Amino acid sequence: MSNFSNTVIDNIQDKLKEVSDFLWDNPETAFSETKSAAYLCKVLCEEGFTVEEGLADIATAFSGSFGNGKPVIAFLGEYDALSNLAQEAGVMEKGDDKGCPGHGCGHNLLGAGSLGAAIAVKRYLEQTKSPGTVVFFGCPGEEGGSGKAFMARDGVFDGVDVAFTWHPQSENKVNVNLNLANCQILYKFNGISSHAGTQPHLGRSALDALELMNVGVNFLREHMPMTARIHYAITNTGGFSPNVVQSHAEVLYLIRSADLSDLAELRERVDNIADGAALMTGTTVEKQLIKACSNAVTNHTLLSVLYDKMQEIGAPVPTEEDLSFASEFTKKALSQYKAANAEHPIRYDILPYNGTNVQSYGSSDVGDVSWVCPTAQITTATYPLGAPGHSWQKTSYGKSNLAHKATLYAAKVLAAAAIEVMENEEILEKAKQEHKERTSPDGYICPIPKGVVPKAIDKI
Repeated sequence: MSNFSNTVIDNIQDKLKEVSDFLWDNPETAFSETKSAAYLCKVLCEEGFTVEEGLADIATAFSGSFGNGKPVIAFLGEYDALSNLAQEAGVMEKGDDKGCPGHGCGHNLLGAGSLGAAIAVKRYLEQTKSPGTVVFFGCPGEEGGSGKAFMARDGVFDGVDVAFTWHPQSENKVNVNLNLANCQILYKFNGISSHAGTQPHLGRSALDALELMNVGVNFLREHMPMTARIHYAITNTGGFSPNVVQSHAEVLYLIRSADLSDLAELRERVDNIADGAALMTGTTVEKQLIKACSNAVTNHTLLSVLYDKMQEIGAPVPTEEDLSFASEFTKKALSQYKAANAEHPIRYDILPYNGTNVQSYGSSDVGDVSWVCPTAQITTATYPLGAPGHSWQKTSYGKSNLAHKATLYAAKVLAAAAIEVMENEEILEKAKQEHKERTSPDGYICPIPKGVVPKAIDKI
């Protein structure tokens, strides 16, 4: 049914471009995506989906569903932006971000592409009157919020048989990455304020404790697994007066490891360092879990279907105008990156797939969905080679002709794969059996305890 999905996507391509560009024009960070969520819900209603808002008690999480019965095929949509990445579209030099958010990870494209796939499958169900349900899940806060983990914890994905998604990238391929599990913790140090000149002995510096913690974690990095990563951002230095001992300081840590058990062990070591820093400085420390997400579980049954559809449909071929712009962009904006290639700036072949997993060092809350049900994703070449993730360069490219074409390609592949699964019960059962084997014996255990609620970035 690739021809069917191709035709539907081609017929609605202008609408999908409008969706993508609206999201780009209205960048909103984790759990603050009010305009983006409302707009997507409006489009879903116009297309005849039944919309449910406020999933998992998250204001910007929603679903649009159509159909009846099994199988239930889900498409995961994202639409959150990153902080401090505001940028004019198509520029080749970094501008002034003015502290504003921007789509430096391409979630404007991701949301539009998954939406297009959902619309195509809905029209297939309407035309064929086949049993089955298609659901578009609006998933907020992937960046720094793990929105899907909160949704998974509260059972949002429990009735789903198969989930598909994609991500903007510089290559066309099925995603075989084993993403890392992670957790984000806010460490709040509390001390005693005093005059730093006349009464320094009465002060207990929270900032000293924070700095000692950072030093301790730097030493830890030499003695942790090769796949682990630890990052931090100081969110509160305790004020601007050097002659006042800082009584309060905060640091936000993101800890990554291969799976949840390894992550728990590494987090305990970081917690111990924080406790030690507090002990050394006569301060106290509070630890607040902000979010967490699971490592990814690949499903090669579904990945094989996606790969077949990628080849069958064929990646879009850039025009001379696309290549000319990408070449100039590469020379001016990406020259410092090794993977960039001004002579061949766009990779528009499809990378081979051999059924082998690849260890990745990033994380995604798609991992939590992959523990709940069989899940698979692709990437398509929306950016030139070498464009770094979470960057002004990717933000600048987010409204380009290349980005739009690659988004339509992703929508066609996802829709065609979903229809293939709906029409072939053997594929569905094989995917479920593989998922059961890969998640045994314990199944999904959400890394976010009950009681922890999502927090907007500016409210941490």
